[in-house]
Amino acid sequence: MSDSIVSIRDLHKTFLLSHSGSGSLKTAMLWWRKRRIERLEVLRGIDIEIKRGETVALVGRNGAGKSTLLALIARVYKPTSGEIRVNGRVAPLLELGAGFHPDLSGRENVFFNGVILGLTRKQILERTDAIIDFAELHRHIDAPVRSYSSGMLARLGFAVAVHVDAELLIVDEVLAVGDYAFEAKCFARINEFRAAGGSILFVSHNLDQARMLADRCVWLHHGVIEREGKPDEVLDAYMHGDAEVL
Repeated sequence: MSDSIVSIRDLHKTFLLSHSGSGSLKTAMLWWRKRRIERLEVLRGIDIEIKRGETVALVGRNGAGKSTLLALIARVYKPTSGEIRVNGRVAPLLELGAGFHPDLSGRENVFFNGVILGLTRKQILERTDAIIDFAELHRHIDAPVRSYSSGMLARLGFAVAVHVDAELLIVDEVLAVGDYAFEAKCFARINEFRAAGGSILFVSHNLDQARMLADRCVWLHHGVIEREGKPDEVLDAYMHGDAEVL
Protein backbone atom coordinates (compact mmCIF):
# COMPACT_ATOMS: atom_id res chain seq x y z
CA MET A 1 0.00 0.00 0.00
CA SER A 2 1.25 3.44 -0.92
CA ASP A 3 2.45 5.67 1.92
CA SER A 4 0.63 8.60 0.28
CA ILE A 5 -3.14 8.86 0.17
CA VAL A 6 -3.03 11.87 -2.19
CA SER A 7 -0.32 12.60 -4.75
CA ILE A 8 -0.62 15.69 -6.95
CA ARG A 9 1.80 16.63 -9.72
CA ASP A 10 1.90 19.83 -11.80
CA LEU A 11 -1.82 20.49 -11.30
CA HIS A 12 -3.40 23.28 -13.34
CA LYS A 13 -7.03 24.41 -13.37
CA THR A 14 -8.38 27.11 -15.68
CA PHE A 15 -11.98 28.27 -15.90
CA LEU A 16 -13.43 29.96 -18.98
CA LEU A 17 -15.70 32.89 -18.10
CA SER A 18 -18.06 34.38 -20.69
CA HIS A 19 -18.80 38.11 -20.60
CA SER A 20 -21.34 38.12 -23.44
CA GLY A 21 -24.17 39.02 -21.06
CA SER A 22 -26.53 36.64 -22.87
CA GLY A 23 -29.30 35.05 -20.86
CA SER A 24 -30.52 32.58 -23.48
CA LEU A 25 -29.24 30.43 -26.31
CA LYS A 26 -30.94 32.69 -28.86
CA THR A 27 -29.20 35.79 -27.50
CA ALA A 28 -25.90 33.96 -27.35
CA MET A 29 -26.17 33.04 -31.05
CA LEU A 30 -27.06 36.60 -32.02
CA TRP A 31 -24.11 38.02 -30.09
CA TRP A 32 -21.67 35.23 -31.00
CA ARG A 33 -19.18 37.56 -32.70
CA LYS A 34 -19.18 40.02 -29.82
CA ARG A 35 -18.64 37.53 -27.05
CA ARG A 36 -15.61 37.87 -24.79
CA ILE A 37 -14.11 34.87 -23.01
CA GLU A 38 -11.83 35.34 -20.01
CA ARG A 39 -9.43 32.61 -18.96
CA LEU A 40 -9.23 32.45 -15.17
CA GLU A 41 -6.18 30.43 -14.14
CA VAL A 42 -6.98 29.34 -10.57
CA LEU A 43 -4.22 26.76 -9.98
CA ARG A 44 -0.84 27.07 -11.67
CA GLY A 45 1.36 24.01 -11.24
CA ILE A 46 0.56 22.59 -7.79
CA ASP A 47 2.61 19.71 -6.31
CA ILE A 48 1.32 18.23 -3.02
CA GLU A 49 1.79 14.91 -1.26
CA ILE A 50 -0.45 13.90 1.68
CA LYS A 51 0.72 10.97 3.76
CA ARG A 52 -1.60 8.43 5.36
CA GLY A 53 -2.57 9.58 8.84
CA GLU A 54 -1.52 13.18 8.15
CA THR A 55 -3.67 16.27 8.73
CA VAL A 56 -2.91 19.13 6.34
CA ALA A 57 -4.36 22.65 6.52
CA LEU A 58 -4.69 24.87 3.45
CA VAL A 59 -4.49 28.59 4.19
CA GLY A 60 -4.54 31.67 1.99
CA ARG A 61 -6.69 34.59 1.02
CA ASN A 62 -10.04 34.25 -0.74
CA GLY A 63 -9.44 33.39 -4.39
CA ALA A 64 -6.11 31.68 -3.74
CA GLY A 65 -7.42 28.36 -5.13
CA LYS A 66 -8.00 26.45 -1.89
CA SER A 67 -11.59 25.37 -2.46
CA THR A 68 -10.87 24.59 -6.12
CA LEU A 69 -8.05 22.27 -5.07
CA LEU A 70 -10.37 20.40 -2.67
CA ALA A 71 -13.06 20.12 -5.35
CA LEU A 72 -10.52 18.66 -7.79
CA ILE A 73 -9.44 16.02 -5.28
CA ALA A 74 -13.11 15.22 -4.61
CA ARG A 75 -13.67 14.89 -8.40
CA VAL A 76 -16.20 17.71 -8.50
CA TYR A 77 -14.00 19.29 -11.23
CA LYS A 78 -11.60 17.81 -13.73
CA PRO A 79 -8.08 19.26 -13.91
CA THR A 80 -7.06 21.27 -16.95
CA SER A 81 -3.73 19.44 -16.82
CA GLY A 82 -1.60 17.57 -14.34
CA GLU A 83 -2.14 14.45 -12.27
CA ILE A 84 -4.16 13.64 -9.12
CA ARG A 85 -3.87 10.21 -7.52
CA VAL A 86 -6.10 9.31 -4.58
CA ASN A 87 -5.42 5.96 -2.94
CA GLY A 88 -8.47 5.38 -0.76
CA ARG A 89 -12.09 6.27 -0.09
CA VAL A 90 -12.77 9.99 0.21
CA ALA A 91 -15.50 11.74 2.22
CA PRO A 92 -15.83 15.32 0.92
CA LEU A 93 -17.28 17.80 3.42
CA LEU A 94 -17.39 20.72 1.02
CA GLU A 95 -20.85 22.28 1.16
CA LEU A 96 -22.71 20.21 3.73
CA GLY A 97 -26.26 19.56 2.63
CA ALA A 98 -25.70 21.05 -0.83
CA GLY A 99 -26.60 17.74 -2.47
CA PHE A 100 -29.79 17.19 -0.49
CA HIS A 101 -33.10 17.12 -2.38
CA PRO A 102 -35.45 19.63 -0.71
CA ASP A 103 -38.60 17.55 -1.29
CA LEU A 104 -37.18 14.38 0.26
CA SER A 105 -37.08 13.72 3.97
CA GLY A 106 -33.89 13.77 6.00
CA ARG A 107 -34.00 9.97 6.19
CA GLU A 108 -34.34 9.63 2.42
CA ASN A 109 -31.47 12.07 1.87
CA VAL A 110 -29.29 10.05 4.25
CA PHE A 111 -29.86 7.05 1.99
CA PHE A 112 -29.09 8.85 -1.28
CA ASN A 113 -26.05 10.67 0.10
CA GLY A 114 -24.73 7.41 1.49
CA VAL A 115 -24.99 5.84 -1.96
CA ILE A 116 -23.18 8.82 -3.52
CA LEU A 117 -20.38 8.43 -0.97
CA GLY A 118 -19.94 4.75 -1.82
CA LEU A 119 -21.97 2.85 0.78
CA THR A 120 -24.11 -0.15 -0.12
CA ARG A 121 -27.83 -0.26 0.69
CA LYS A 122 -27.12 -2.73 3.51
CA GLN A 123 -24.41 -0.49 5.00
CA ILE A 124 -26.68 2.56 4.92
CA LEU A 125 -29.53 0.72 6.63
CA GLU A 126 -27.13 -0.50 9.32
CA ARG A 127 -25.83 3.04 9.96
CA THR A 128 -28.97 5.15 9.61
CA ASP A 129 -29.79 5.13 13.33
CA ALA A 130 -26.20 6.11 14.22
CA ILE A 131 -26.28 8.94 11.66
CA ILE A 132 -29.57 10.27 13.02
CA ASP A 133 -28.29 9.99 16.60
CA PHE A 134 -25.13 11.91 15.72
CA ALA A 135 -27.06 14.66 13.91
CA GLU A 136 -29.53 14.91 16.83
CA LEU A 137 -32.44 15.37 14.41
CA HIS A 138 -34.79 12.64 15.64
CA ARG A 139 -37.89 14.87 15.65
CA HIS A 140 -37.24 16.20 12.13
CA ILE A 141 -35.71 13.25 10.28
CA ASP A 142 -38.93 12.35 8.42
CA ALA A 143 -39.74 15.95 7.47
CA PRO A 144 -38.69 17.31 4.03
CA VAL A 145 -35.31 19.00 4.25
CA ARG A 146 -36.72 22.20 2.74
CA SER A 147 -38.06 22.78 6.26
CA TYR A 148 -34.55 22.46 7.79
CA SER A 149 -32.43 25.39 8.86
CA SER A 150 -28.92 25.72 7.40
CA GLY A 151 -27.52 24.43 10.69
CA MET A 152 -29.72 21.34 10.58
CA LEU A 153 -28.63 20.63 6.99
CA ALA A 154 -24.98 20.98 7.98
CA ARG A 155 -25.47 18.62 10.94
CA LEU A 156 -27.03 15.95 8.75
CA GLY A 157 -24.42 16.33 6.01
CA PHE A 158 -21.57 16.06 8.52
CA ALA A 159 -23.17 13.03 10.19
CA VAL A 160 -23.44 11.17 6.87
CA ALA A 161 -19.88 12.03 5.82
CA VAL A 162 -18.28 10.77 9.03
CA HIS A 163 -20.08 7.41 8.86
CA VAL A 164 -18.78 6.21 5.48
CA ASP A 165 -15.49 4.59 6.61
CA ALA A 166 -13.44 7.07 4.60
CA GLU A 167 -9.65 7.11 4.64
CA LEU A 168 -9.51 10.81 3.72
CA LEU A 169 -11.73 13.64 4.92
CA ILE A 170 -11.78 16.75 2.70
CA VAL A 171 -13.15 19.64 4.73
CA ASP A 172 -13.89 23.14 3.41
CA GLU A 173 -14.75 25.64 6.17
CA VAL A 174 -17.42 23.43 7.73
CA LEU A 175 -15.87 22.53 11.07
CA ALA A 176 -18.33 24.84 12.81
CA VAL A 177 -21.67 23.23 11.98
CA GLY A 178 -23.90 24.12 14.89
CA ASP A 179 -23.95 25.31 18.47
CA TYR A 180 -20.95 25.04 20.76
CA ALA A 181 -21.86 21.58 22.10
CA PHE A 182 -22.35 20.11 18.63
CA GLU A 183 -19.16 21.74 17.33
CA ALA A 184 -17.25 20.10 20.19
CA LYS A 185 -18.86 16.79 19.24
CA CYS A 186 -17.67 17.21 15.64
CA PHE A 187 -14.11 17.99 16.75
CA ALA A 188 -14.14 14.91 18.97
CA ARG A 189 -15.22 12.78 16.01
CA ILE A 190 -12.48 14.26 13.83
CA ASN A 191 -9.90 13.51 16.53
CA GLU A 192 -11.17 9.91 16.69
CA PHE A 193 -10.76 9.70 12.92
CA ARG A 194 -7.17 10.99 13.18
CA ALA A 195 -6.34 8.61 16.03
CA ALA A 196 -7.55 5.70 13.90
CA GLY A 197 -5.06 6.66 11.16
CA GLY A 198 -7.33 8.70 8.90
CA SER A 199 -6.00 11.58 6.78
CA ILE A 200 -7.54 15.06 6.67
CA LEU A 201 -7.12 17.92 4.21
CA PHE A 202 -8.96 21.04 5.30
CA VAL A 203 -9.36 24.73 4.54
CA SER A 204 -9.80 27.18 7.37
CA HIS A 205 -9.46 30.91 7.87
CA ASN A 206 -9.34 30.21 11.61
CA LEU A 207 -5.58 30.09 12.11
CA ASP A 208 -5.87 28.92 15.71
CA GLN A 209 -7.88 25.98 14.44
CA ALA A 210 -5.17 25.22 11.88
CA ARG A 211 -2.46 25.31 14.56
CA MET A 212 -4.49 22.98 16.76
CA LEU A 213 -5.39 20.36 14.15
CA ALA A 214 -2.72 20.36 11.44
CA ASP A 215 0.50 18.37 11.22
CA ARG A 216 1.48 20.51 8.21
CA CYS A 217 0.27 23.72 6.58
CA VAL A 218 0.25 24.71 2.92
CA TRP A 219 -0.08 28.41 2.07
CA LEU A 220 -1.63 29.04 -1.34
CA HIS A 221 -1.25 32.42 -3.01
CA HIS A 222 -2.67 33.21 -6.46
CA GLY A 223 -2.78 29.54 -7.44
CA VAL A 224 0.74 28.54 -6.39
CA ILE A 225 2.26 27.23 -3.18
CA GLU A 226 3.91 30.14 -1.40
CA ARG A 227 5.18 28.05 1.50
CA GLU A 228 4.57 24.72 3.26
CA GLY A 229 5.87 23.08 6.40
CA LYS A 230 5.28 23.14 10.15
CA PRO A 231 2.07 24.99 11.09
CA ASP A 232 3.69 27.61 13.35
CA GLU A 233 6.30 28.53 10.75
CA VAL A 234 3.89 28.70 7.80
CA LEU A 235 1.14 30.54 9.69
CA ASP A 236 3.57 33.09 11.11
CA ALA A 237 4.90 33.71 7.60
CA TYR A 238 1.34 33.99 6.28
CA MET A 239 0.35 36.55 8.92
CA HIS A 240 3.55 38.61 8.78
CA GLY A 241 4.58 38.18 5.17
CA ASP A 242 5.84 40.97 2.93
CA ALA A 243 3.15 43.34 1.63
CA GLU A 244 3.81 42.37 -1.98
CA VAL A 245 3.17 38.69 -1.13
CA LEU A 246 0.08 39.20 1.01
